[in-house]
Amino acid sequence: MPIQTGDRIPEILGFDQNGRKIQSADFKGKKLVLYFYPKDNTSACTAEACSLRNSYSELQDAGYEVLGVSKDSPGSHQGFIRKHSLPFNLIADTNVKLLEEFGVRAEKTMYGRKYMGTLRTTFIINEEGIVERIIGPKEIVPANHADQILNK
Repeated sequence: MPIQTGDRIPEILGFDQNGRKIQSADFKGKKLVLYFYPKDNTSACTAEACSLRNSYSELQDAGYEVLGVSKDSPGSHQGFIRKHSLPFNLIADTNVKLLEEFGVRAEKTMYGRKYMGTLRTTFIINEEGIVERIIGPKEIVPANHADQILNK
């Protein structure tokens, strides 16, 4: 059963772009924006990351920390962070374990071809590690995503 509103997030979240283990305990006492996205350096994913970057201080002032997740490699994440000056970490979920745990990996279709991909989804997690809100793929507007989180 995928993680839903009211559920506690897993203790081990994965490894970031530098190979550092990321755990839910790292965010104890802070709200967490855990956003899942399909691929580094694609137009919508870049717009979403830049929206979060541009409003990062506002998000932090509201008590949030930001953490992105995709199945891209640590090296890809490092380049994405560098190219767009992202101030937050990205989990390299190369084995798609976290994507599956959160229920954001699904069959997609592009140009008539079916493949397994990531559903752009954001989980808003409270200071105790409980999911308070889920912003689903049909709701997310990548270029205004930070405003959606801040309810502007």
